[in-house]
Amino acid sequence: MLKVDPTQIATKDLHQFILGAVGPRPIAFASTMSADGVPNLAPYSFFNAFSSNPPILIFSSNRRVENNTTKDTLRNVQETGEVVINAVTYAMARQMALCSIEYDANINEFEKAGFTPLPSERVRPFRVAESPVHMECVVENILPLGEKGGAGNLIICRMLLMHISEGVLTPSGRIDPHKIDLIGRLGRFYYARASGEAVFEVVQKVDEYGVGFDALPPSVRHSPVLTGNELARIAALTRLPSREEALADPAVAEAIQQHQGVAHLHQLARVALQQNDVEYAAKLLIASAEEAL
Repeated sequence: MLKVDPTQIATKDLHQFILGAVGPRPIAFASTMSADGVPNLAPYSFFNAFSSNPPILIFSSNRRVENNTTKDTLRNVQETGEVVINAVTYAMARQMALCSIEYDANINEFEKAGFTPLPSERVRPFRVAESPVHMECVVENILPLGEKGGAGNLIICRMLLMHISEGVLTPSGRIDPHKIDLIGRLGRFYYARASGEAVFEVVQKVDEYGVGFDALPPSVRHSPVLTGNELARIAALTRLPSREEALADPAVAEAIQQHQGVAHLHQLARVALQQNDVEYAAKLLIASAEEAL
């Protein structure tokens, strides 16, 4: 593997390795206002939510690598202590990118990028009308991480009010990932779209003990067919069937009679997993382990 020692590589190159490895990252489309009342709008992908009670969002405004200067957003939150974080959707991607241009501090990015400013209710910065989610925040703390180019400044925000478009909600009132159609940031000029076939479910109960990989028979654990993701569905079961239980299943017994080797039974188990029949897949695998012996 390529070894990257942060002390032995240029910051600009280390930055790109980090961005390429840590992603996709959510984007904080930060709306701020200067002390003189000039709106500013800028995207930040060093961003996430860190607490629900209190509701805390944190994004980082890094010092510029090339000249070690700071950005308008950082100065604005230092002066006013307020910010609106807007969600970024696929439909906004190109307009959002315009706001990453280093315009002068007296330039209004809402106008440059064609966004519609909406008055906020509890803070002075505007919301972005084209975004389906706006989070009005006060800045609790700003934590500088260094003084050299590339150093981050963690802007710790407490959310006062959240606005959610009803158009992105499910019938039960939750945010639908396909309707909200968010994008995430990758390295360099790459982005990811978090909707459609890119979205998948991983349902894992956290209040029940799964048997784990170490409980799987060796010939199952080292399957020539099944992937780690597929085996993990078996390892998540709270108990494995016994050989007697497996052979008592007529479908398993028939598969054993038509036995064409361990790989064939593992292929049948894969099909069962694709059909979400985890119990049957487990029976096939237990039967295949005994047959392999």
